[in-house]
Parts: sequence; C-alpha cells; structure tokens
Amino acid sequence: MRSPLERPEGARKRLRLLSFNAQVGIHFSRPHHYLTHSWKHLLPFDGRMTNLDRVARFISAFDVVGLQEMDAGSLRSSYVDLTAYLSERAGFPHAYTRVNRDLGTFAKHAMGLLTRTEPDRVEMHRLPGPIPGRGAIEARFGLENGESLVLVLVHLALGRRARRSQLDYIAERIAHEPHAVVMGDFNCHPESRELKQLVARTGLLDPMPCAATYPSWDPQRVFDHILLTPDLSVSDMRVYDVQLSDHLPVGIEIELPGAGRIIDADQGHPRVAATSA
Repeated sequence: MRSPLERPEGARKRLRLLSFNAQVGIHFSRPHHYLTHSWKHLLPFDGRMTNLDRVARFISAFDVVGLQEMDAGSLRSSYVDLTAYLSERAGFPHAYTRVNRDLGTFAKHAMGLLTRTEPDRVEMHRLPGPIPGRGAIEARFGLENGESLVLVLVHLALGRRARRSQLDYIAERIAHEPHAVVMGDFNCHPESRELKQLVARTGLLDPMPCAATYPSWDPQRVFDHILLTPDLSVSDMRVYDVQLSDHLPVGIEIELPGAGRIIDADQGHPRVAATSA
C-alpha cells in the first residue's frame, strides 16, 4: 500500500496534519469527570488502551500527528510508552517521544510526534518557564527542491508570563524559516497578547482563529492551534468532533510550496539523531 506521502509524479503535494491533546488516553464527557475520574491520571485502568485504540483508528488517516498529554511509561500507563503504542496501532513508522516532566514510577508526562516520512532532523527542546516541565519537538523535513519544512510541536504553560517566554523561544527558532508549522496545545486564545506577539515576529497565520476545541463536550475555548507560514496553501481545515479526550483534535491539509514534494530522510538526506536542549 502506498504511503500517504508517496504521491505519484505530477500529483499535488499535500500533507494532512493533526494536533491532539489526548489526555493520557482518558475520555471525559462531563465537567464532573475532572473530579470523579481524576484517579485515572494516577493509576492504570482497563479503559485506557481501549480508548487509545479508538484514537489510533482516528489518527491513522493523517500524515503527521502531534500529541500532547502522553505518558512515556509509568504506573498509570502500565509502563507503556503511549506514543510508541499509538505509532504501532496506527501504522506510523516514525515516532518521537519527549518527556517533559519525569516523576519516575508515578508518571512520565510526555508529548509525541508521529510521521509517515522520516525527518532529516528531530530536536527536543526544554521550554523556558518558572516551573520546569514544558517542552517542544522540532522536526525538519527535506523537500525535493532542496528546501525544508520545519514543524514545531508545543504544549505551552498555563501562566501567561511563562507562555510569553516560551513563544519568544519558538519565534527565535523559526524566525528565518520560509516554510514552517507550529502546532499544539497553546493554552491560550488567538487574541491573547502572547500569541499576537508570535504572529507579529514570525508572520505565521492561523487559518482557524475561532475554532473552539475545549472542553470537548461543549467547546468554548480556542486552545489548540496549527499556525503556518503564508507560503503553505490550505486545502482543508477543521476541528473534529470526536469524543476521545477533554480536547477536540484540530486538523489541516496543506499543499507544499512549488515543487517541494517531501522526501524520506533515508532516501534523500542522512537523519540526525534527536538531541535535547
């Protein structure tokens, strides 16, 4: 079966991207679940993997998936790296996990990136903030025309001051990148001062500025975003009404610039091992 990224010659070069806060595989559908189901953030339960299997079936239709609120293998996840689990179940050959906060046996708070094409380079970043535990994954994909597409997956802090410093850090990373995507759980509305500053510094566009994603059962807040440089044409964008977490996933299909068909690292360029910042 042909990979979604292996387009025939002459076809339009498109990528389907998804960002999803999966809440460690926990399905919430009512506000009181934050109280009555809170123990599921600490202990294993039978329904976690069943719900993650539903997540796997959903995300299998995409080319690149960014995941927030994962676990890298602790008591609550039955010592399973949930990003690796979804990679296997959804058929993604390339998976990357960043542990943001390591509580040992009790929890390994993490984020994950799944992709069908191997990036040239993947870097793990520790985002600034007064309380450690926020991170980003940066993946660089080689394009057939010799250029690159840079994708940064984030899960930002709850506090405005910390978010501002984190977005300043991201802006410095991509300020001179002609083709870039920043996506994830920003924990802020597009009209927030810190997000406006990011847009002003980088020229990124939000094609879905009013798409509410939280809470999943009654979306009121616009927390999950996919921001793009203007050269990346959008052919489809939506928030998916799937009840698998307390967030709704946000997805977009983009057309790569010019003759920029994405290429697999093992076919075009040597892959650089992931590093920690």
